Amino acid sequence: MDRRLELQAILEGLDPNLSVYFQPPSGYQMRYPCIVYARDRKDEKFADNVLYLSKKCYRVTIMDRDPDSVIPDKVALLPLTSFVTHYKVEQVNHDIYNVYY
Repeated sequence: MDRRLELQAILEGLDPNLSVYFQPPSGYQMRYPCIVYARDRKDEKFADNVLYLSKKCYRVTIMDRDPDSVIPDKVALLPLTSFVTHYKVEQVNHDIYNVYY
C-alpha cells in the first residue's frame, strides 16, 4: 500500500467523526472537526555520499471549533511527530504538526 494512503488510514482512525482531506482544492467546503494534510518536504540522510534514509514530511493541520479538542493530542502521539504552532481563524482552532511518514 502507498505510504500516504497508510497515513490517511491512520489519521482517519483517530476519531470516527473526523474528516480527513489530502490537499483539498481552494474553496472546498470542509466539515469540522477535520484534518488537512499535504506534503511539505523530505528528510534525507547521507553516508559516504549515498542516500541511506529518506522520510517524507507531511504538514498536518487539525481544525476544530472546540478549543479543548483531544484530536491534537492524538496526532501528537504519532511516531516522528512534532508540534509546529496553534492559531485561530473565524472561531476555528488550527493546530499544526509535522509528521514524518
